[in-house]
Amino acid sequence: MTIFDGITERSVRTDRYTANVLERPADDQGTPVVLVHGNVSSSLFWQPTMLDLPVRSLAIDLRGFGGSETLPVDATRGVRDFSDDVASVLDQEGISRAHFVGWSMGGGVVLQLLLDRPDLVESVTLVSPVSPYGFGGTARDGSLLTPDAAGTGGGGANPDFVERLRSGDRTDESPTSPLNVYRGSFVAPGFTSEHEDVWVTSMLSTRTGEDNYPGDSVASESWPGFAAGGRGVLNTMSPVHFNTSGIVHLADKPPILWVRGDLDAIVGDESFFDLFTLGKHGIIPGWPGEDVAPPQPMVSQTRDVLDAYQQAGGSYRELVLEGVGHSAHLERPEEFRAALLEHIGRG
Repeated sequence: MTIFDGITERSVRTDRYTANVLERPADDQGTPVVLVHGNVSSSLFWQPTMLDLPVRSLAIDLRGFGGSETLPVDATRGVRDFSDDVASVLDQEGISRAHFVGWSMGGGVVLQLLLDRPDLVESVTLVSPVSPYGFGGTARDGSLLTPDAAGTGGGGANPDFVERLRSGDRTDESPTSPLNVYRGSFVAPGFTSEHEDVWVTSMLSTRTGEDNYPGDSVASESWPGFAAGGRGVLNTMSPVHFNTSGIVHLADKPPILWVRGDLDAIVGDESFFDLFTLGKHGIIPGWPGEDVAPPQPMVSQTRDVLDAYQQAGGSYRELVLEGVGHSAHLERPEEFRAALLEHIGRG
C-alpha cells in the first residue's frame, strides 16, 4: 500500500489544476500544516511526518508529480506555477492561514509563496532547501557567473536517469536507477527504510518531458555549452528565472526553521549535482577553473539570506543533523518532529 493507514487521499479541483491531496485530520482544529514535496518525488514522502503530527496536515502533489494533473510548467515564472497551484488548493479548501513545510525544491516553492501570498503563511520550515538564488550558476552573493547562467536547468539532467523514470525502472542494476539515486542521494549512506518501495513509487510518479521533468535547454557559448530553457522543472530553479532572496524585504516576516543534514549530497556548498563541482573534480571535461566556474555555495547562500532576514526584523533557526542526508524528515523523524512542533507552537 502506498497510502498509509490514517491518511486519506482525494482530488481537489481548483481554477488552476486538479490536485492530489493527502490529508490527516486531527482533533486539534488550530492552524494546519501544509507540506510541499521536492523534485522527483511526491506527497507520499510526507506520510510518516503527517502521522506524527497532532494537528491537521495536508500534503499537496505539485503539477506533474504524484496523483496531480499533468500540466506544462512555465519556467520563466521560476517556481510560481507550483506556488500558485499550492495557493489555489488552500483557497479552494477555505484555509486562510497555514504552517508551511517545504523540502528541497519545495522549500523554494514555499519561499515563493511567502513572497506572493504572505497572507497565507503563519510559519516556514525549510528541509534541505534549494538556495534562495536557485540551483547552480551563481557566486555567493547570488550574482550570475555568466549572463545566461550556463550549466543550469534542464540540460543538466542525466538522460539515463530520465529514461529510467519514464520507463518505471524499479531495479538496482544501474547507478542511475531511481532506487539507487534514492539510496545514494536522497538519504545518507547506510540509511534503511521499510517503505523504500513507496519512496521509489513516489519518484516514478514524476512525469518526464520538456514541459515537465527535466525541461528543455538552449545552447550557450559558455562552458559546459548549454543554459536553461523556459520550460520544465529544472529550469524553474535556474537563477535566470528564480530568486527568493526578496524575503528579506517583506514587511511581515514569519519565523523560519531551517533543517538540514551534514551529509546532504544534493544541496551543499560543493554539491555533486552542481555541474561546476563535477567539472572541478574532472568528471566533466573542459572546466574553465575556479575563477570562472566555481561550485555554488548553496548552504552559505541560504545562511546569508536568512541572516539578512533576521537583521531586517525576522527570525530563523538552523538545525544541522549529523549523519543525515537530504531527507531529515525520513532519517531523523523524532528530532524533526520535535523541532517542527516547537516551531509551530505545539511543542
